[in-house]
Amino acid sequence: MMHETTKTNQQVWFVTGANKGIGLAIVKEALERGHQVVATARNTEEATHRLGTHPNLLIVKLDVTHDHHVKEAVEATVERFGRVDVLVNNAGYGLVGYFEEMSEERIRRQFETNVFGTMKVTRAVLPLMRAQESGLVITVSSTSGIKAVAGGSVYSATKFALEGWTEGMNIDMEPFGIRFMLLEPGPFRTDFANEQASMQMPDLTLNAYEGAREKLVQVFRTMNGTQSGNPAKLAKGLLNVVNSEEVPLRLLISKPAIPAVDAYYKNRFAEFEKWQAVSADSDFEE
Repeated sequence: MMHETTKTNQQVWFVTGANKGIGLAIVKEALERGHQVVATARNTEEATHRLGTHPNLLIVKLDVTHDHHVKEAVEATVERFGRVDVLVNNAGYGLVGYFEEMSEERIRRQFETNVFGTMKVTRAVLPLMRAQESGLVITVSSTSGIKAVAGGSVYSATKFALEGWTEGMNIDMEPFGIRFMLLEPGPFRTDFANEQASMQMPDLTLNAYEGAREKLVQVFRTMNGTQSGNPAKLAKGLLNVVNSEEVPLRLLISKPAIPAVDAYYKNRFAEFEKWQAVSADSDFEE
């Protein structure tokens, strides 16, 4: 549960990757509900074009991989609003394809943004929340942070990393009145599947993957712009949950993902049960 003052009063939201997609929708919903919002983005012109001006809105340039950007964005937030009640770690992108076709440089860049960028922003905001003795850190994971799919091994690796980190941080920060939460979206109609925007393909090619690569690219091209998820509804649901009596550690939000995730958990538990005898037969015989 969030601290009483942040539940009942106007909150200050700090949202990364706020110029499009899910981040943009969250900013709009938070403003609609009367909150003060810091909308951060690498492309502030796009953010300004889409959000316009608002007395409760501060648009700040932020590349989450740059220390000085993070420091300046948090300083600007404190100067304008004095605090941060809700941090939304949304900035990131998808590197989609097969592992052997990805250079180490491209894989490291994926982790720098999705994982270390998220940690960098959180590290800068936590001292404020500890001083307040309250706060909520929401990290946007994915259904790919629950289960991997074909061509998503590296992207899933970043989201699995965020899942473990967030779960641990939720334990460690509880004494300070700070909660951590994972948002696990499925397919939403954003530019995530757009090769010219939020999705990157591998930078190497191997003949062994040619057929699979072509099929994978076609899947994402067909998906782009046809996803069933509505970002505005995601934002409404998220704001409702954030201000509920019990904020969950994980929030799966995707109608088509529900049966797939349900089957995944059931299969995983069945596997766990099947091999329990081997799991248990591993101690010294005292």
